[in-house]
Amino acid sequence: MSLSKPREVFIQGLTLEGRTFRPSDWAERLAGAMSCFRPGGVVGGPGAHIGYSPYCVPTVINGVKCVIVNEALREIEPMAWDFVMNFARDNGLQVADACLLPDPPPKARPGL
Repeated sequence: MSLSKPREVFIQGLTLEGRTFRPSDWAERLAGAMSCFRPGGVVGGPGAHIGYSPYCVPTVINGVKCVIVNEALREIEPMAWDFVMNFARDNGLQVADACLLPDPPPKARPGL
């Protein structure tokens, strides 16, 4: 069993030619399609709410729409992993392996 943190794959809203991918809500649509893949499985009933899976999250990085896909999705549901990776390949999108770094903690102000 590996103790290393699963890596993340960034699917960027730029084609291999450098053009902005359309439609403009592609990241939200892709992440929405993956929203049922969550730790502990799908939760239904009155307490359920709409939200993105932590394994497939839309975001904007340096002004470019992206979907961050956690490699853990491959272990949970290989077909879902294949779906998002094939989406990127079929649409000629740029893909980067990376790890999203957390924001640094706020600095303490002197005198507080």
